[in-house]
Amino acid sequence: MKRLLLLLAILSLPVAAAPTSDQINLDIGTPPVIIVKHTLAQRSSRLVRFYEVGIIGLGNDGMIKMRDGSRLNLAQRQIAEKLIDQENPDRNSLIYAIAEAHGGQDAEPAARAAQIQRWKMQFHSGWWIEDAQGNWLQKP
Repeated sequence: MKRLLLLLAILSLPVAAAPTSDQINLDIGTPPVIIVKHTLAQRSSRLVRFYEVGIIGLGNDGMIKMRDGSRLNLAQRQIAEKLIDQENPDRNSLIYAIAEAHGGQDAEPAARAAQIQRWKMQFHSGWWIEDAQGNWLQKP
């Protein structure tokens, strides 16, 4: 009987729900978040020149994508592709680190949605953003 009461007591405890994107603190200062943000910040100045001319843009999934590499010579294209290949895993690492700071894997969808929204807001006017249908639009 005691075990049954204990089981019922445990089952009646509230279950912590995964946070929503508006409950995510993107400025949380855990060491993993700080390290990844530092790495992203160091690379950003090299990405800007490709954003400004429309070569790369922000994908709907929050990852950086090649939008129009046709105007690049081989060396420039390799530089852009290398930057993208370095940037996107770090973007995912940032999202995972933020989610971990908010309770773990269950917080990842909310952390991803909140961070993508922030990246869209931080994008400059004239830079390219992919919409949900895969169309590229310049940010007004």
